Amino acid sequence: MKKNNYVIGVDYGTDSVRSIIVNTTSGEEIASSVHYYSRWKKGLYCNAAESQFRQHPLDYVEGLTATITDCLQKAGLAVAENVRAIGIDTTGSTPVAVDAAGQPLALNPAFAENPNAMFVLWKDHTSVQEAAEINLHATKFDTNYLQFVGGIYSSEWFWAKLLHILRTDKAVREACVSWVEHCDWIPFLLTGGKNIADLKRSVCAAGHKGLWAEAFDGYPPNDFFTQLDPLLNGFTDSLGKQTYTSDQSAGTLSPEWAQKLGLPNSVVVAVGAFDAHMGAVGGQIEPYHLSKVMGTSTCDILVAPQTDLGDKTVKGICGQVNGSVIPGMLGLEAGQSAFGDTYAWFREMIVRPVRQLIKASNILDETTAAELDKELSDKLIPYLSAEAAKLPLQLDDELAIDWFNGRRTPDANQFLTGSLHGLNLGTDATAIFKSLVEATCFGAKMIVDRFINEGVPVKGLIGLGGVAKRSPYIMQVMANIMNMPIRIHKSEQTCALGAAMFAATAAGLYGKVEEAMEHMGQGFDAVYTPDAAIVPYYQQRYIQYQQAGAYTESKAPKQ
Repeated sequence: MKKNNYVIGVDYGTDSVRSIIVNTTSGEEIASSVHYYSRWKKGLYCNAAESQFRQHPLDYVEGLTATITDCLQKAGLAVAENVRAIGIDTTGSTPVAVDAAGQPLALNPAFAENPNAMFVLWKDHTSVQEAAEINLHATKFDTNYLQFVGGIYSSEWFWAKLLHILRTDKAVREACVSWVEHCDWIPFLLTGGKNIADLKRSVCAAGHKGLWAEAFDGYPPNDFFTQLDPLLNGFTDSLGKQTYTSDQSAGTLSPEWAQKLGLPNSVVVAVGAFDAHMGAVGGQIEPYHLSKVMGTSTCDILVAPQTDLGDKTVKGICGQVNGSVIPGMLGLEAGQSAFGDTYAWFREMIVRPVRQLIKASNILDETTAAELDKELSDKLIPYLSAEAAKLPLQLDDELAIDWFNGRRTPDANQFLTGSLHGLNLGTDATAIFKSLVEATCFGAKMIVDRFINEGVPVKGLIGLGGVAKRSPYIMQVMANIMNMPIRIHKSEQTCALGAAMFAATAAGLYGKVEEAMEHMGQGFDAVYTPDAAIVPYYQQRYIQYQQAGAYTESKAPKQ
């Protein structure tokens, strides 16, 4: 293999898209670029009070163009000429209604401002009722069509979102030919796809969110969906039966995109996948080591040889799919609906009224007010973390339940809400922040316990993502609560790096993705180990968390 081969990894996150150029021999990051979605940043098409979070496809297209061209400009012509492939990961489940050409409806002027014609972001929970209907409906069949998604379908996923959109918007319903995940649409776009029948759907998205399974020879039958609601008639036909792993090629760059990006049209585009699944590969996942991608939410990934689990299915997780992470191995997914979002919510609750007062101040000029606003936002969480670390640990400390955006796993339930317990007149912001950190870590332990109780060992933890890299206090609390070490991966961009590894494999530069991981992996740069003196405190607090969670759940609406 030549030393001058490069690949591009593109990682679509909740707030932004980032691209990196990587040397396929050493894993060296040659250039990187980040683009924040302009419409999303303005809060367009979203209504947090109704759990509606939509993203315009133009945000994705503009970000793709901006980050790749910026990377290439930084890297220079010699690198651009030797780019061999592009890999894509996205959040998920983040699907969209498309026409017969595979174009998202929001790119049609008639639907340009219609949120229902846009991508329905993973954190959009407007379809909680539809998810509940799917769960009830599935009990009526001899075949358990939910067995490979933990036995519970979530409002964060493919079919619930489709049914909600079809019911909600007649114009979109009449124009919608198929329903496509973001991670499948971007490779289709880059390769110049013009017919929805030609779109290659990833086994990652189809298996974890779309109910596709080898045991069903594809998706559940059309009757399963039409008996749920006739509006779903025919959609399984539009999806096809075949799915693809991300070490396979979706095609090569179309002439239009090759010219737009300044790349050869021989560049291979790999089949896409979800961010955490590719992030686990970028973070050099090992069998039975739980890879935790910690950002706005968490997505926990574990891989195991398929022969080890046999017919065993793990209840209450987000799916187990052959080849969804590493081809040839079983990929198991779990996660939390709100992790970094929990801290961001608390920060905004404090900063927002202060921000308004700063803006209205007669003392500060506009520039100073803006700088002070930014400084407060940037420094608040680090400050609270430092102060929380100093607090004495008492069993009657404030306690939180972390379901501020519902519960993803174990046992998905988006009707659940967060709660705070044990507040008094001495409670301050630091104490509440401490309780939120502990709650998110307790929620993470619930996932580990579920795997272990279902007979799947967890031999170690791998921390990835922004929270893992930049929040020592949170990671130490995590290690103490889990009572096991957490290795933090060196790469700042494990999801994009994983996408680059799959790109290198799809282009034939490596025979399998494990070889790409070995050569392109960057290793680990920190380890958090449990403090034996503190572990017993958290073991007792964990029992309190479980008791408070059970009480909170008993008062929630039933699914």
